[in-house]
Amino acid sequence: MPALDWHGVLTGQPLQWILSGFLTTLWVTLAGVMLASLLALLLMLLRLSGGRLGSAIVSGWVSLFRNTPLLVQLLFWYFAAWNGLPQVFRDAVNADHSWSILPGDVWWFTPEFLCSAWGLGVFTSAFLIEEVESGLRSVPAGQRGAALAQGFSSWRLFRHILLPQGLANAWQPVVGQYLNLMKLSSLASGIGFAELTYQVRQIESYNAHALEAFTVGTALYLLTGLVMGMVLVRIGPQAKRKRPIVVTAGSEKHDCRT
Repeated sequence: MPALDWHGVLTGQPLQWILSGFLTTLWVTLAGVMLASLLALLLMLLRLSGGRLGSAIVSGWVSLFRNTPLLVQLLFWYFAAWNGLPQVFRDAVNADHSWSILPGDVWWFTPEFLCSAWGLGVFTSAFLIEEVESGLRSVPAGQRGAALAQGFSSWRLFRHILLPQGLANAWQPVVGQYLNLMKLSSLASGIGFAELTYQVRQIESYNAHALEAFTVGTALYLLTGLVMGMVLVRIGPQAKRKRPIVVTAGSEKHDCRT
């Protein structure tokens, strides 16, 4: 077995490709996470307050995007849906805009970036809805009834009662979906999006250092997942709560749940 040649991957043009692809992956992951979270929030509110029609719309959304392959969805957004947009909009996106350059020389106002972020966000939102919904169902029904009795609107009930507790209960699965989004961004190479996997494959064609290039790419995905997971767990809502304590007339402390 020939010795590994890291010099052909970690220097010169190959190194620039790897850094560019890595930063592009980070940015599209951030965009996808934000979009998925926003869509999941809006759709859960629709399910809560939209009656049968709203519930049917959300169920259709979840069924459609959970049960079709992500790569097929990305191909649809890029090759079909994109061409259905107004020509004036497509021309504006394809033009050069200095304000669309993110740190790391990543261009976000491009068809590839927009379709990738949208595809990842839509796909992940379908999973987030069900994860958070399971957390919402764990909120005691008495709290819902009490909030409604006090005149809470559907939005205030969702915002102040259900969502904080539901997120805390479902945060670990939610973090798992965010990590999946980061890893699934590699499929965007199928539409020519120059993220990390795309650049690693380009190195393979450039100098045939496939083993070294894919090793570096794998290590970067692993490092990103570990750091991202630790950060999200640390900043996320905590499911653990202090047990409520009451004081009896005899000054003895008891757990009110016992």
